[in-house]
Amino acid sequence: MQEDKKRTKGGSWLARGLGAALLTMGPAMAFAQDAAEAAPVPNKGDTAWMIVATLLVIMMAVPGLALFYGGMVRSKNVLSTFMQVFVIFSIGTVLWVIYGYSFAFNGPGEWFGDTSRFLLKGLTADSNAATFTKGVVIPEYVFVVFQATFAAITTALAVGGFAERTKFSAVLLWAVIWFTFSYLPIARMVWYSEGYLFKLGALDYAGGTVVHINAGIAGLVGALIVGKRTGYGTTPMPPHNIPYVMMGASLLWAGWFGFNVGSGLEANNFAGLVFLNTYVCTAMAAVAWSFGEWIFKGKPTMLGAASGAIAGLVAITPSCGVVGPSGAIILGLVVGLVCLWACASLKKMLGYDDSLDVFGVHCIGGILGALSCAILGHASMGGVGTFESIGTQLGIQATGVGITLVWSGLVSAIAFYLIKFTIGLRPSEDVEREGLDTNEHGERAYDN
Repeated sequence: MQEDKKRTKGGSWLARGLGAALLTMGPAMAFAQDAAEAAPVPNKGDTAWMIVATLLVIMMAVPGLALFYGGMVRSKNVLSTFMQVFVIFSIGTVLWVIYGYSFAFNGPGEWFGDTSRFLLKGLTADSNAATFTKGVVIPEYVFVVFQATFAAITTALAVGGFAERTKFSAVLLWAVIWFTFSYLPIARMVWYSEGYLFKLGALDYAGGTVVHINAGIAGLVGALIVGKRTGYGTTPMPPHNIPYVMMGASLLWAGWFGFNVGSGLEANNFAGLVFLNTYVCTAMAAVAWSFGEWIFKGKPTMLGAASGAIAGLVAITPSCGVVGPSGAIILGLVVGLVCLWACASLKKMLGYDDSLDVFGVHCIGGILGALSCAILGHASMGGVGTFESIGTQLGIQATGVGITLVWSGLVSAIAFYLIKFTIGLRPSEDVEREGLDTNEHGERAYDN
């Protein structure tokens, strides 16, 4: 049997040996051999839960994210949107197995790992990955697959920012570049024990910086460089299928329990707190967005309620293992209203065309969630964090947010410009007006 390996996620507490801090960290773990103890055996209950959690995250992407995004575009682009989500998720999974896992969670280095696990070299069915309880492990293959879903869905999230006007070939090439040079180093920095932000003490239970800020800023950069949709601002562009949006949001909400609760890697008592926080923050954000629309726009909408729920899920992702239930409710209230403002007012004020509000929901919501770890996660605010100073931790969280914004934004810009001046980003104006479905894929979603 291969030696057990230990991965960590979320901050320098583990490095200082504080066992309680393990509860505030997420799924990615750093490796350390403990030859003095007998090799532990995976618990079938933990293994079964992690397999289910992985399936839930897959459901988030296909069909959850595909329906959510597909319902918000115009009918002539729904299949194009489905294809982008479906194929990018598939490509991300393959790249993760080929080199992503090796670069993110193996070897020395604060930004990139090594090639020791290319194509999962050296792993067998007997290889184990340690969880956050001493002596408790899960099969490493299961951990690899769980992490693959995170990497794949993060890349797919970003395409909502530049939906409806980008060539399929350009989207796929961008996805490969961004996955390699943005997702992998940021995941390593935050979740791997040798990573820069990990050693600094940054907290991110399940992906506020790694997933949502990372994808959100990439979506905004794409929207700016690709440019506005033809007719944007003069031609109405309402969502073509609100029931799709509602179904997609519901699948995302259900699947997110695999995303967040699965990040603890065990079916234990602490999973109950993460489950409750994820549930109640999402519900509060949906209510806050709906009432915000009711007050400021006169009518609450289904699109708004669904968007509010997603904003709540985004915000609780980094903090679900740090805040208490009261903090989750406060966070849901704040993020529901702030993300409503970002999508309704900030976008109009700055004039960018973020097709599906990736920046307004994922980036803004992710920032609020990341910073809330330091405020609502403190014991004085009912949180379960073990850090002593809100101010110090807030500075660390802000550093993580800033690095993610700059790094992902820079990588995204380089990738988009590289593609723009080689194969091109946009189809012709005639193709865009007719729709990407028939021109790029030779199919139509609807006969009439």
